[in-house]
Amino acid sequence: MADEERGTPRWLDLLWLLFLGALALLPIVQAPGSPSPDTPTHKQIILLLIGIFQLAESGFIGAVPRFGEALAVVVKLALATILMTHTSAVPINSRYYPIYYLPVMTAAMYFGPLGTLLWTLVASATYCSFLIPVVVQFGIHSIDPADLAELAMRVVFFFLVGMTVNRFVVEYRHQTQRYRLLAENLSETNQILKKAQAEARRAERLAALGQLSAGLAHEIRNPLGVIKGSAEILHQRLASSDDLAKELSGYIYTEVNRLSALVSRFLDFARPTPLELRQQELTPIVEKSLKYVMEQQVAARITVHRDYAASIPNIMVDEEFCDRVFTNLFLNACEAMGEQGGELKVRIHPVETRGRTEVVVEIEDTGPGIPAESREQIFNPFVTTKQSGVGLGLAIVTKIVDAHGGTVRVTSEPGHGACFQVSLPVAESQPDASEMEHQLQ
Repeated sequence: MADEERGTPRWLDLLWLLFLGALALLPIVQAPGSPSPDTPTHKQIILLLIGIFQLAESGFIGAVPRFGEALAVVVKLALATILMTHTSAVPINSRYYPIYYLPVMTAAMYFGPLGTLLWTLVASATYCSFLIPVVVQFGIHSIDPADLAELAMRVVFFFLVGMTVNRFVVEYRHQTQRYRLLAENLSETNQILKKAQAEARRAERLAALGQLSAGLAHEIRNPLGVIKGSAEILHQRLASSDDLAKELSGYIYTEVNRLSALVSRFLDFARPTPLELRQQELTPIVEKSLKYVMEQQVAARITVHRDYAASIPNIMVDEEFCDRVFTNLFLNACEAMGEQGGELKVRIHPVETRGRTEVVVEIEDTGPGIPAESREQIFNPFVTTKQSGVGLGLAIVTKIVDAHGGTVRVTSEPGHGACFQVSLPVAESQPDASEMEHQLQ
């Protein structure tokens, strides 16, 4: 494992072992008049166990995730108590009492202020319990008041160290939480910025393409008008002569009409979209488009499932342009399902997003779906998944929805159909005509 992946660097672990090794090699210093302790070997073994547990503490807590932190404090408290009993015949006189700082600081790092106080109280009670044999054997009056004062001072220092460490740990956690939230906000802002940059680049491409399309459409329309007029004259002149010439002139007339319609679509895409916005319900517009498409032959074997929310707020829309949007999407869905038909699901519901309310229309089909590599490109001009088509339908849909301040998205899984989502912002509340008349009066 690399050092940057560890909770502590390796050199800090080595430093910890160095300090414990120094403590193990130091001779046991007793208070004057105290009986001799056990052999120093016991002290060294206990310190070795403390070092091993300290290094393995994170793994121990990971193995016991529910109570691991509390058990770590208990283990250190037990090892500290054993060390006290092996470094003095009268443990209360052992000068290794600072070992209790270890469980106290461990509790301060893992728990909050209240938990730190409780564990420090347990450590202090454990340390003070060494007084019980002395009191039982010699009585409380045998203890020097100065020794009791020193004992109280040591206990107070336990609490002081525990709360000081806990204060820094709590502040560190707050800082970490703030940095984490800041990192999340930066990541979200970065994603929004990337999306805005992509949309800006796309808008620039569309603007250039729109200008090119408008120029080409105007240049092509004039020759088409001449060809169409000439074809009509030829058709009239050849009505009673050669049948082949008459048929060919009919082909010219038909194809010119098709090209003229295509040029009109180019102009629809290229020219600005002047909207006449009115506050109205979206459901009737969707139903009008759906009814028109269902009357077409392509929708003969399609079952429609509607799921409209009970309360849908009004939106500011241009009814004519929105009708074109939903008609195009319904036709695409029906054509995707083909002659075998399928199910067309239409859902309308309001949602809260980005601090505003939007009305979302979802149009889902059961066709073959859209390949993953095409989902981000199908809204661009001249990109289509159909064998016949120029790929302007969804580009015009996107342009109209963008002009309304909305968004168009698509989700699809190959073989499980596609779902187009059109989101339009809710209109701000406006007084009706009677209220305005009342205010003018």
